[in-house]
Amino acid sequence: MQTFLILRRRAWESSEELDAAAALSTRVGDDEMPDQVRWIRSYVLSEEDGSLGTACIYQGVAEDAIMEHAQRAELPADEVIPIADTVIIRDDP
Repeated sequence: MQTFLILRRRAWESSEELDAAAALSTRVGDDEMPDQVRWIRSYVLSEEDGSLGTACIYQGVAEDAIMEHAQRAELPADEVIPIADTVIIRDDP
């Protein structure tokens, strides 16, 4: 599987909306597409307008699978960027 960064900008008005989206995303990934996509982690973004966005790390068999997952889970996917490599200086806090 290839690793991707997915930007979801200004997608949610509250943490409750984000939690509901995360639950649906998990269900779709784990139950409907377990051999095609795998959610690794997300960073929640505080947008300038007060909404929430995310920068998500996923693994997928192809960019098309990442986009299909987003569509099935009713998630925006403003930008999908293939990750070339990972450099870790320190573990996430």
